[in-house]
Amino acid sequence: MADKSLNRTEFVAAVAAESGQSQAAVSGVVDAFFSVLSKSVGEGTKVSIPGWMAAERTFREARAGRNPQTGEAIEIKASHGVKLSAGSKLKAAAKG
Repeated sequence: MADKSLNRTEFVAAVAAESGQSQAAVSGVVDAFFSVLSKSVGEGTKVSIPGWMAAERTFREARAGRNPQTGEAIEIKASHGVKLSAGSKLKAAAKG
């Protein structure tokens, strides 16, 4: 597990420093990026940024399960989820 983390504020500051843009401008772009990403994935559109990442909506069928506390059988409803996949550049960066 990573012993370092970068929160949103630190991320925006780092991108602003790297790009020479203001933190306000970068924050607006980050907000717009996640807005478009969530809207697209929510509509069932796969978002792919070659080399970096892909995000797509998945579907899970209804299935039988058990309540872990009581052991009682329950029906788990069908639902949607999100699958995020790292691209080759991101995987290479993680390897160091």
